[in-house]
Amino acid sequence: MTTRRGRGPAGPPPGRRGSPQGRGNSGPGAARAPGRRPARPSGTPPRPSGDRGKTDRGGRGERGGRPDARSAQRGPAPEPGKGGRPAPKEPKERQTAPPASGRRRPGTAGRTSQPPGRPAAPATRPARGSSGGRSARPARRRPPGGGGPRRPRLVFRRSDPLRRLNAGLLVIAFVLSLFAGRLVQLQTIESDVYTARALKQRLHKLELPAVRGDITDAHGHPLAKTVEARAVFADPYMIKDGQRPKVVAALAPMLGLNPDQLLKKISTPDSRFVYLARGITPDQGRMVEALRLTGIDTLREYRRIYPNDRLAAGVIGFVNHEGRGGAGLESAMNSELAGVDGWQRVEISPTGQHIPMGEDSKRPPVPGKGVRLTLLRDLQAKAQEAIEEQVRATGAHSGSVIVMDPRTGQILAMATTPGYDPNHYGRSKPADWGNPVIQDAYEPGSTNKVITAAAVLEKGGVTPQTPFRVPDRIQRYDRTFHDSSPHPTERLTFAGVLAKSSNVGTILASEHITAQTLYDYLRAFGFGERTGVGLPGESVGLLSPPSKWSGTDRYPISFGQTVSVNALQMASVYATIANGGVRVTPHLIAGTTGPDGVFTAAPPPAQRRVISDRTAQEIIRMLEGATTDEGTAPKARIPGYRVAGKTGTAEIANPACGCYKGGGYTSSFAGFAPADDPQLVVQVVVQKPTRGSHYGGDVAAPVFRDVMAFALKTRKIPPTGGVPPKIDIYARD
Repeated sequence: MTTRRGRGPAGPPPGRRGSPQGRGNSGPGAARAPGRRPARPSGTPPRPSGDRGKTDRGGRGERGGRPDARSAQRGPAPEPGKGGRPAPKEPKERQTAPPASGRRRPGTAGRTSQPPGRPAAPATRPARGSSGGRSARPARRRPPGGGGPRRPRLVFRRSDPLRRLNAGLLVIAFVLSLFAGRLVQLQTIESDVYTARALKQRLHKLELPAVRGDITDAHGHPLAKTVEARAVFADPYMIKDGQRPKVVAALAPMLGLNPDQLLKKISTPDSRFVYLARGITPDQGRMVEALRLTGIDTLREYRRIYPNDRLAAGVIGFVNHEGRGGAGLESAMNSELAGVDGWQRVEISPTGQHIPMGEDSKRPPVPGKGVRLTLLRDLQAKAQEAIEEQVRATGAHSGSVIVMDPRTGQILAMATTPGYDPNHYGRSKPADWGNPVIQDAYEPGSTNKVITAAAVLEKGGVTPQTPFRVPDRIQRYDRTFHDSSPHPTERLTFAGVLAKSSNVGTILASEHITAQTLYDYLRAFGFGERTGVGLPGESVGLLSPPSKWSGTDRYPISFGQTVSVNALQMASVYATIANGGVRVTPHLIAGTTGPDGVFTAAPPPAQRRVISDRTAQEIIRMLEGATTDEGTAPKARIPGYRVAGKTGTAEIANPACGCYKGGGYTSSFAGFAPADDPQLVVQVVVQKPTRGSHYGGDVAAPVFRDVMAFALKTRKIPPTGGVPPKIDIYARD
């Protein structure tokens, strides 16, 4: 049984429902017996069950046990039978448990039974379903003697709905305010930041490579050209983890890529663009597109090809996989050839599709300039063929051939061996990518004697007929110098000294000038400085000033030892003599062709006079003597033409001992034709021949003859028909 709040088991609290005179009075104001309703006055109808003022066990209303105020306002109920409702049946008496021992409610102390004289209250409420609206239920009696304490009854109290509504609205308003604040932050305060981030995710910058300019020979034959190609790229963001092995298995063998490196490239989810292969053929690109791999596509680009394979590779060079020149003129003139790449920014959807109405800005590429060389393709091919054949025949280490026009300084051929194929430069050794003609310095040997001859003719009072008594060896200070082969002492003219290439005779002639004069002439002919040809990696050679010479250095320098040059420097010396003593800077570039097809000639090369024309003509006549039967290079003669030139056989320093013993030889020949009207100069250098003779007249002179004869024919230079002068080799008594 439950105990209602604010009520004791023995009756109402003091002062409530009692008479003004106090407790014990009977009548309407008398206190009710515990658990009973007061008896209704005679003729009072029962209260409807749906009325909010219905009473509970103690006669109080449901809310807090308070009496229903509205029942008092209605006035007296109508009597039964007079328009009112019939009186309810009298319910059975309800029993209530006495309060727990020791626990009393206020106003109930000392009252354990109904006071005398108070009318008995009904024991139960009206039954449910009766006119009172509640079914009859037996009254619960209290156990005799008071029993145990009544359990408190849990009462569900409905809060005020208006308060609930206000609280809910407050919560909703708070949440909406958070959303509104975040919206304001995104769309106003930080709108630029998030707009930029979103645009960055969509925008992709595509390179638009410029078409690289072609390299052609003097007649426009292509030596290097650009053709259409394809680049394969990936969007790693779109390639799922499970798809990557499939992509690698499909592309690696097709494109010749390393599977591990390919997998690494497509496994970078933060990237939206990465190149997988570049410069593949259009056919390969179509094969990749046919695979329809998610996140894989191709771009149109260009690649460099070299139609003549190894021809002039040392001059032209190659373009590396990054699209930049890696050697030769491709490297030296990369900025002119490459042009300016363009770009295009497009918006790409998360699925990789181009957004048509998105941002699309573009800067078109600017094509590179075409470069026209002074080389002649056919002559270049002949020179390369001749030197390769001789290097193989003699077992030499390397060789080179240079063909020049002495009047203009134009280089008509520049061949080297060993070479490489620039189409497949990766298959060759990096040491072969250079150009030995300008990068390798060597001791010129006897070809250097023409400079000594020019100096003593102009400054030493020597003439071509000046006699010299020439033994096969001579000692100066603590060193002994000798000719290439033993011979008895000979009485030679200075022209004979040059024709027989005598080292001892050259030393004797050089003593007519000072060391400083010899140095000045070496510098005037271009030793110790770059030629100006414009190829990368050029060596200036080795020429120390006289202040750093030892007491005997001037003697080997006079015949081409203890000084080093590159092959083009030496060829320029003979071109200067052939041009009447005027040095014209050697050059390879004839001009450039712009994107509009207009050819712009290169600036004219620099010129300077080195020796007088008279001296140059005297040297030319003396050099003709070298190709006679008494000279060192009869193998250089060309039927019908007058040929002038000089052999060279120089020892190569052995780095193992710091001496010349066991180092090998440099065999060379430099000359021009026709001797009486020089129009072509040919320089041949063969390094370290190991089979047969090592002399320049035997190794290099035959190559000179073959190349010069072809060049004269190609250039349509007829014989002059002049009679060679008689050269006095031996001095008269």
